[in-house]
Amino acid sequence: MAHARLTEMLANALTAAAEAGVLPVYDSEIKLEQPPNPDLGDFSANVAMVLAKPAKMSPRDVAAIVIEHLPEAEGLIDRVEIAGPGFINFHLSPAWLHNTLAECLRTGAEYGRSDEGKGRRIQIEFISANPVGPLHIGNARGGPYGDALASVLQAVGYDVQREYLLNDGPDNTQFRLFGQSMQARYRELLDLDWTMPEDGYKGQYIIDYAQRMVDEHGDALAEIAQDPEGFYEFAMVAEELVVGDIRDDCELLGVRFDSWFSERDLFAAGGIEAKLEDLNERGVLYEKDGAQWVRSSDYGDEEDRVLVRTNGARTYLMTDLAYVENKLERGFDHLIYIWGPDHAAQVPSVKAGMAAAGVNPASTEFIVHQIVRLTDGGEIVRMSKRAGQIVTLRELLEDVGTDVTRFLLLSRSVDSHLDFDLDIARKQSDENPVYYVQYAHARICSLHREAQSQAAGARGRAAADASHR
Repeated sequence: MAHARLTEMLANALTAAAEAGVLPVYDSEIKLEQPPNPDLGDFSANVAMVLAKPAKMSPRDVAAIVIEHLPEAEGLIDRVEIAGPGFINFHLSPAWLHNTLAECLRTGAEYGRSDEGKGRRIQIEFISANPVGPLHIGNARGGPYGDALASVLQAVGYDVQREYLLNDGPDNTQFRLFGQSMQARYRELLDLDWTMPEDGYKGQYIIDYAQRMVDEHGDALAEIAQDPEGFYEFAMVAEELVVGDIRDDCELLGVRFDSWFSERDLFAAGGIEAKLEDLNERGVLYEKDGAQWVRSSDYGDEEDRVLVRTNGARTYLMTDLAYVENKLERGFDHLIYIWGPDHAAQVPSVKAGMAAAGVNPASTEFIVHQIVRLTDGGEIVRMSKRAGQIVTLRELLEDVGTDVTRFLLLSRSVDSHLDFDLDIARKQSDENPVYYVQYAHARICSLHREAQSQAAGARGRAAADASHR
């Protein structure tokens, strides 16, 4: 690949210049970018400007020295130029493009693949919306990104697992409210006394799930539905319906998970208590005001954090730390989390908690995606799962299709806000950016058919010539 080869060449040139004593050692990252104007070349590097101050030279003079020390790259570079204040611009040779096309034809579907990551296991956990209702576009944004990232890592040899975490532990506040809301709606459908919890889920989908439970179980669940302490058991029964729908929605989105990990299994296996004991033995746990705290501020966090509340409930951080431990015990070398913006503030605390537990924080990587704003007819579609005002992912997929949804969700960096315009997504014209991809695909197929036709004609003419000899 040209980018990798040019980066290596620059690194070698900088090393050679430093060893010759004509430039100081370059200890920054080498960045290659595509110039805004194609006339300026295919790739541009700013290394000369980075080195100018320590070298006590003008950037253009530094650039000239770097170019002088570049190794030979036959078939890759047509010319190298110094532009502007000291950019080093590379113009690739046409031979490189021709050779690349030949390599594409030779390797076929294996083009671009490697075994760089062979022998290393990576887990990517993404989407992981609370199992308290259907997916919507906001919590599904990480889906296409996590899936694409997993595919890229697999293409370069990593053993990758895609995991969905079900936040269904006994201390999960949202899961508790879901169970209480489901109890209320189930009792309503059985004509029993019912009261919706003040902070409960009020959407139509809660009524729909309750109806499905009545259809499947009749009044067999009436006893736990009327037990104020039975909300968790009721939520677990309802969860089967929710998770079934989430699985189907992910399939429609083109995402298939290798593992669906239940938080309650972590509790049942004693993972939470084991982690607490480990932290206590390390001397990083203490009690204050009836709660248990971890000394996370000693490890880079803004303040110490509560792990166990005064009522005995474990916090999200507590389960996060036990979950990390569980993943590493499963033999993964690197963990990637793709979280929504509402979890961004938790990242430093998880990292600090890992360090306090003697776990290398570098073994985890957190990618936080930003919000998606859905617009229709120029108006913002307000969504709240708690209030029941949502456009479900399934409705969106049925409206505009899987390919359009995935493309638009991937069209901007995940760390940028994204406006998903339904009007544009529905259009079958060049106003829809997906149109250009579809048009390019159609043109490529046409060129492929024409090439096959000409090749067949050439073979026919060659055969005819041979028969006359």
